[in-house]
Amino acid sequence: MNSSPTAPAANKMQLFWACFIALVATSFVFGVRANTIGELQSSFDLTETEKGLINGAGMWPFALSIIVFSLIIDRIGYKTVAIIAVLCHLVSLVLTLKATGYTSFYWSTFLIAIANGTVESFINPVVASAFPKEKAKWLNILHAGWPAGLALGALFCALLPDTKLFFNEVWKFRFALCFIPVVIYGILILPIAFPVNERVAAGVSDRDMLKEVGGIGFFIIGVLSTAAVTQLLDLEINWLVCLGVGALAGIGSLIFTSSLGNWLFIFVLITIGPLATTELGTDGWMPELLKLSGPDVPHFETWIFVYTSVIMTVLRFSAGPIVHRFSPIGLLVISAVIAIGGLLFLSQSVGWMILAAATVYAIGKTFLWSTTLGLTSEQFPKGGALTLNGVSAVGVLFLGVLGSPFIGFKQDKDLNQRLSQSQPALLKKIEAEPKDTLFGKAPALNQNAIETLSDSEKTALDGVQGASKRNVFTTIAILPSFMLVCYLILFFYFKSRGGYKPVELDHHEEADPGF
Repeated sequence: MNSSPTAPAANKMQLFWACFIALVATSFVFGVRANTIGELQSSFDLTETEKGLINGAGMWPFALSIIVFSLIIDRIGYKTVAIIAVLCHLVSLVLTLKATGYTSFYWSTFLIAIANGTVESFINPVVASAFPKEKAKWLNILHAGWPAGLALGALFCALLPDTKLFFNEVWKFRFALCFIPVVIYGILILPIAFPVNERVAAGVSDRDMLKEVGGIGFFIIGVLSTAAVTQLLDLEINWLVCLGVGALAGIGSLIFTSSLGNWLFIFVLITIGPLATTELGTDGWMPELLKLSGPDVPHFETWIFVYTSVIMTVLRFSAGPIVHRFSPIGLLVISAVIAIGGLLFLSQSVGWMILAAATVYAIGKTFLWSTTLGLTSEQFPKGGALTLNGVSAVGVLFLGVLGSPFIGFKQDKDLNQRLSQSQPALLKKIEAEPKDTLFGKAPALNQNAIETLSDSEKTALDGVQGASKRNVFTTIAILPSFMLVCYLILFFYFKSRGGYKPVELDHHEEADPGF
């Protein structure tokens, strides 16, 4: 299994940096796709909803791979999973470069998401096990790798906007660059010995691990996973079927574990979907949402993307004293408030004012995801890799199945409504047949027809699109508002118990037979 019971002091930082670069590789691909999706829209004639589905395919298979590997990772070893991640990344990038349209690009994006989820399944428990006394701190620092990769991916797109080296299309060159971080983290992981998860070292059984998730947790995972697989098969999602499968998963878990789940863990699961859409969903749409807001600066939207990612990277690297000062739950409350203000500010900003609004938004979202992982690792150590990665899985499933496609759907609907009111003649020229989506019929525009518009018509269309895209931030702001209510409930719960304290495992406790 290439694992050791504990991580030697000299090996801890080697482990950390291997995991860090692996996370950089996953977000580097994400950043390139987010800053290239506009060009792919023209090349593959994509609607906003199809772009949303591609963004979704880049996220929810991530969750399925996390769930699968979280159940077996302690048996096959972290290093085995890490090598699988490298291989999946390499194959998926080759398929991406060979993509010729929506379908082939969708499937290559799907495999990239599998690779990304495989990375996530090992890096979080490895770092939590390597630094058991400072989990929230080091998980926050680890997840500085996410915005760092986003910034690097976007930076390459900005600095090499028209480069076609070795390829006949710009987007192919950009995705070819993604091989660089993948190869680097592949080389880094090969010589390193990985630790055993702390719940295994403490003798906590598989059954006790599953109890933390329980019947309710597996119900939620079952419902979202079924919806994701249905979407994968390009079928209409039947929510009765999804609820039925979720019920079977929940009842099976309840029978086996005699547990509905740790209520606090279930509460965290409820917040992670909106959180994922607030952060990752917005990250995926940010360049396109800002594209029409700053014509005075070249690649304005890409530089904002880079700027916010750098802010997140710096702040997460400085997480230690911040987490110590406010505690994880206090930091979540503060972050949600700032994120709400930043999104509302973005919805009203144009030109250079976006810089100020994006700064507020970046500060707000910085600690949400990583601190939630820190809280999960500290409060549910018996859950091991399953609870830690299960939170990520549910968040990404929600984002891929509901969050990202809904953002695209809202854009299509809002743009169509605005055009019908202010530019009905223009809309008639470029309107295409509506497309079926999970949320109903989505209005569509004919990209070929848009290319034939006169300069004045394109200017008019740009003006309407700019207002429509900015309006989406107002919709997204609803999500951190819900999260804030949940975080306040948790804040007062911990306060009533004498304040926030991490849960520590007794490494001498007897384990039940489990499986």
